[in-house]
Amino acid sequence: MTDFRRRTGLFVAASVAALSLVMSALPASAQQPDRGDEPGLVADDAYQLEPEWQKQVVYFRTTEAPGTIIVSTAERHLYLVQPGGRAIRYGIGVGRDGFQWQGLVTITNKKEWPDWTPPPEMIQRQPYLPRFMAGGPGNPLGARAMYLGTTVYRIHGTNRPDTIGTKVSSGCFRLVNNDVADLYDRVPVGTKVVIRQKPEL
Repeated sequence: MTDFRRRTGLFVAASVAALSLVMSALPASAQQPDRGDEPGLVADDAYQLEPEWQKQVVYFRTTEAPGTIIVSTAERHLYLVQPGGRAIRYGIGVGRDGFQWQGLVTITNKKEWPDWTPPPEMIQRQPYLPRFMAGGPGNPLGARAMYLGTTVYRIHGTNRPDTIGTKVSSGCFRLVNNDVADLYDRVPVGTKVVIRQKPEL
């Protein structure tokens, strides 16, 4: 009887260990939600950005003309060039590793409370996303969107203000809703946008 109990105990222990291994492997193989996109979540308007990410006027040396937008992916800042060697600097969320890019584009369209239609590539990576979402407070594009050239990328608001200053997106640049509304009012369609991955020397 003692030998039977010992063998049964070993079997149970082995079964529990095997089950634990299977359970621990599940999260790694399962499709995990991208915490940067949460459709339906309404932004917390009381959320306070760290000083580094708050909108402010800074000294800024550039050869670009006033009115140009310069996005520094590495710094996670967006600059709107002003006269007199200054710029309005906004904190932004940028593309996560593997989704960052650089180039020269223009703003080709602007929309208030834009609808969201995730592109097929995004749906393939994140099949839990809606195929379409009407504009509004719970929309991940936030209060405003400025469309960049012929790309699928935008400068837009967010319903996740806590992601400003981080690398979470699929290539778009996000600002808190108050900041994106401020920028939206300052720049027309046709505005030049320079996206840099590395700071200028």
